[in-house]
Amino acid sequence: MTTIKKPHDDLKSIGLMVVCIALNFVLSQIVSKLGLPLYFDSVGTIVASATGGFLPGVVVGFLTNVVIHLYNRYILLNPDDVTLYYCVVSVLIALVAAAFAQKKYFRKVSIKLLLPVICFVLIGGGIGSVITWGLYGNTMGDELASSLAGRIYTNVISNAFWAQMYAGLITDIPDKLFSTIVAFMLCKFYPKKLKPSRDRIDLAMLAKKGFSLSGKIILSVTLIFGIAAAVVTMVSFRMFRQTMVASEGQYARDTASFAATLIDANMVDEYLRIKDTAEGYNRIKRYYSLILNSSDRIQYLYVYQIQEDGCHVVFDTDTADTPGSETGEVIPFDASFLQYKTDLLAGKEIPIIESNDSYGWLLSSYVPIYNNLGKCKAYVCVDVSMPNIVDVERTFTFKITTILMGFFIMILTMSVYFAKRFIVSPVNSLAKITSDFAYTNDEARESTLESIKELEIKTGDEIEHLYKSIAKTTRDTVNYINESQRKNEAISTFQSGMINVMADLVESRDQSTGEHIKNTSAYVEIICDELIKEGKFSDVLDEEFKKNIVSSAPMHDIGKIKVSDVILNKPGRFTDEEYEIMKSHAAEGAKIIASVKKTVENQELKENYLGEAENMAHYHHEKWNGEGYPCGLKGEEIPLSARIMAVADVFDALIAVRVYKPAMPFEKAMGIIKKDAGTHFDPVIAEAFLNAEEKVRAVTSKIHEK
Repeated sequence: MTTIKKPHDDLKSIGLMVVCIALNFVLSQIVSKLGLPLYFDSVGTIVASATGGFLPGVVVGFLTNVVIHLYNRYILLNPDDVTLYYCVVSVLIALVAAAFAQKKYFRKVSIKLLLPVICFVLIGGGIGSVITWGLYGNTMGDELASSLAGRIYTNVISNAFWAQMYAGLITDIPDKLFSTIVAFMLCKFYPKKLKPSRDRIDLAMLAKKGFSLSGKIILSVTLIFGIAAAVVTMVSFRMFRQTMVASEGQYARDTASFAATLIDANMVDEYLRIKDTAEGYNRIKRYYSLILNSSDRIQYLYVYQIQEDGCHVVFDTDTADTPGSETGEVIPFDASFLQYKTDLLAGKEIPIIESNDSYGWLLSSYVPIYNNLGKCKAYVCVDVSMPNIVDVERTFTFKITTILMGFFIMILTMSVYFAKRFIVSPVNSLAKITSDFAYTNDEARESTLESIKELEIKTGDEIEHLYKSIAKTTRDTVNYINESQRKNEAISTFQSGMINVMADLVESRDQSTGEHIKNTSAYVEIICDELIKEGKFSDVLDEEFKKNIVSSAPMHDIGKIKVSDVILNKPGRFTDEEYEIMKSHAAEGAKIIASVKKTVENQELKENYLGEAENMAHYHHEKWNGEGYPCGLKGEEIPLSARIMAVADVFDALIAVRVYKPAMPFEKAMGIIKKDAGTHFDPVIAEAFLNAEEKVRAVTSKIHEK
């Protein structure tokens, strides 16, 4: 792109862009009013690109779609207009037209003009059809495509995407051919005195060994905008999905709440006993059928009475595809609801459940209904089908992606244009220094600051200001990183201190197991290292998971603070009553940590670190065969961290000296771990522990030296 040296060229470029936007708008409205199968909204774009270069063409292409969209939406009052989402097609046509103009394809009428026409057709018909499919999916309504696409879809190709693609390409051939011819003629008649100096891009520079400054600017800006567009798209998509799920969940909750008002809880037992002969039974069934059929978002509507043996069907509304279960039929608990079984049996409200099983991707809302004595008699349940969101998400993604692509191509072109025009040679030195920025350690950061300081750019213009700004920003960033590291170290120290304080609280009361609280951390780390080495539980177990459970391992017996000193330090065997009290430390420990979690705002700390601490405290006495306590979990129902702690906890208890027993020999303790693998312990974890015998022995040696 050459530098525009004449100041009045800016006014010429602005004038050219205004004229070409108006030309696109007027021509597109004319063919629309005449009902012609043409668009004619890229004539001005081609003129601007051929006459003024890349920047005028891209700006005209993008703003044309904006102007037509605003006109259709707010003047013609068409809220469904989608012109804006095709802006990327317009700016790509502008780039291609400018590139061909730079190669002098628009100098005279020749067979060479067919090449840009073909490119315009592929962009307009091909990419345009992809966008159309993204906006409408497999819908082939009149608003989606021309009658040609409809006929192709009906008579030739049953796939909506390819029908639209072929129709788009065929329809675009005459449009782009006529548009190119008209644009060529207008370029010839455009007054020379109003033509600005064309901005140019060295199209071969990317093939050269060394990039020019313009090439570096293009690549840098492309990278920045590409990352920004990707981040904006991903964040927007994620927020959109969360909003949609929350909205659908609330819809399910509202529908279930409304349906709950239609049933008398006092009659639930009667409905189960005598079914359709009960008063009001058929009326409720009709109402529920109307509710279910009133919205395609509702997948299932049913009423369950929750009992120990499963879900007893009170009502289950028939769908178009699936007949409902009979009243009185018992449905087993779905896996996704097992964690809420206790609350359901107690008649408590539970949160919205998201599941994806044999019934499909659903959001389920369970609303309890209570009789006149305040007892929960059943739950009114609404399942909202989530696949509908996929179509909405696809449309949303295409919309935001196409707008961002068109916008960022325009911004990229403008950035390269102004950078090429105003930035001078000292930028090369500054670019080299900034490309070598390193923040990985203190030495690297100081080296970066020293390198920037040694530049001493003093040009007295914008470059010097840029240099000073970068130097200040870098210094502030380094200071921020240093401060962040100090804060992180302080937080880590505080966290470790809190763990030790909590462990010491137990240690000071339990004369037998104080050291045990600390020793188990070492065994947990050994087990994690071995499991990672062997590639076991790789979907969960990584360095971050290991760090969390090793750090929180000392808190696994924190619940013993609730147990009497007399029981904790009893030298003999516990009575049954004392043993039950001793066993309560697992649940009590979980309660303590759960209370701590309520005071923590950091979600990652709450879910990962404290979450695993709670798991270990609560479930480290569960057994693989389900005969442990306090919940009788078995197998992989037991959290991984608790299964690891179970091995570490038992082994240390075996080899440690307790008030009621001497230390067990190392080999015998390892033999017990091996023997109980598959009954008491997760066999994979027990095997990993046994495989790390040398490391385990090293730890026990240090313990016995104390």
